[in-house]
Amino acid sequence: MINLQLLNQVSAFIWQEADMLDHGDFVEWLDLWTENATYIIPIDPLETDFENTLNYAYDDHHMRQLRVARLTSGESISTTPRARTVRSQSRFRLLSDRDGVVTVRCAQNLREFRKDVLKQYTADVTFELVLSGDSFKIQRKLIQLINSTDTLAGIGYIL
Repeated sequence: MINLQLLNQVSAFIWQEADMLDHGDFVEWLDLWTENATYIIPIDPLETDFENTLNYAYDDHHMRQLRVARLTSGESISTTPRARTVRSQSRFRLLSDRDGVVTVRCAQNLREFRKDVLKQYTADVTFELVLSGDSFKIQRKLIQLINSTDTLAGIGYIL
């Protein structure tokens, strides 16, 4: 049986994270993560050993901070002007709920508008969320782009 209350809680948390990213609340976004969390965007859609393979992103705490600094500094050509984005998440599925860690997968469609060009990125996103008070912290976010093996234009923001 599906725990609808838990599904609603994790969905609301993930929607909040997406809203923060779309509106540039990057510093607050950093607070959503545990200290040892990983943010992963693999190239190979079948890969599971992310530590030992090439990825578009494999960020720990320090790398997430550097990514946010680059996005907010205005000094990086890949982030100026800043892309306007809208994320839509759907098809939430609870995969597990064990020992205070909730694993949930959803579909994400992201639209980006930058320099008069509209792009779309579609992905399966799997979150490992740790209960933190009456909310969650992200322990791992795995973004599996459906076209990850294709040539991707510079993604100058956080997926």
